[in-house]
Amino acid sequence: MKNLLGQVLKELRQQNSLTQREFAKEFGVSHAAVANWENSRREPSLDTLIRLAKFFDVTVDFLLGTES
Repeated sequence: MKNLLGQVLKELRQQNSLTQREFAKEFGVSHAAVANWENSRREPSLDTLIRLAKFFDVTVDFLLGTES
């Protein structure tokens, strides 16, 4: 799950033409948090995962790779 989540987040961010820093600022987290999620060093909390899904207009299942 970790690796897939990081890949999905990175792809969604890039599809929205955002750098890690731009996304972090717009989403209200640190650049380090975004980098850690994308590199699978850390996982976002459940609340943050839900916020991410809403931000990118996808489901949590999509973020986790359990839905195509």
